[in-house]
Amino acid sequence: MAKSHFSPEFFKFLRDLKKNNNRPWFQANKERYEKTVRNPLLDFIGELGPPLRKISKHLIVDNSPSGGSMFRIYRDTRFSKDKTPYKTHASAHFRTSPNKDVHSPGFYLHLEPEEVFSGGGIWRPEAPVLGQIRDYLAHHPSEYKSVLANKTFKKFCTLEGEKLQRPPKGFDPEHELIEHLKFKDFTFFTQFSEREACSPHFLNSYVESCAAAAPYMAFLSKALLLPW
Repeated sequence: MAKSHFSPEFFKFLRDLKKNNNRPWFQANKERYEKTVRNPLLDFIGELGPPLRKISKHLIVDNSPSGGSMFRIYRDTRFSKDKTPYKTHASAHFRTSPNKDVHSPGFYLHLEPEEVFSGGGIWRPEAPVLGQIRDYLAHHPSEYKSVLANKTFKKFCTLEGEKLQRPPKGFDPEHELIEHLKFKDFTFFTQFSEREACSPHFLNSYVESCAAAAPYMAFLSKALLLPW
């Protein structure tokens, strides 16, 4: 029987953290964080492995508390004007490469009050990687358009990402997919509600959204000569 992994208490903690984003409050509520946020997310990740690996056997789904698929709650404030120490959302990333220095396509899960979504692709790749994707896209327009025309992809997934204002250097401004070639990110998302996230069916819904995006992920992997 399906079970709910996330609860209203999960989102209540994140709301409270947003109001009290400081170390003394977090330390006083760390046990609550682990019980209502961290552990439920790790349990969710633990059950995701088999269904996600049916989509691609190369996806890495690791529910280790440290160094696994779950992102840390602690913010890196070294280069940010915002010095609040904690993220006010919980999230996880499922990559196709064990090497974290390699820009590989991955699925993403974001859980935040009033902002729950699945997503994936490649966000802010370095210039050589971005160029490789653009080159492949420019030379395989029919393949790319076939991915976008897929009924299941269209039903579940919305493309997003920042764009250049002008065509990227070296590409035909009249190319039929020039608006896609302008993307600096090749990412997509599927929106959910908090209520859906707290449903016992959310794990299946998340997997369904990932499966719908598989053709797009396969295209990116092919462009980067990575296994899918």
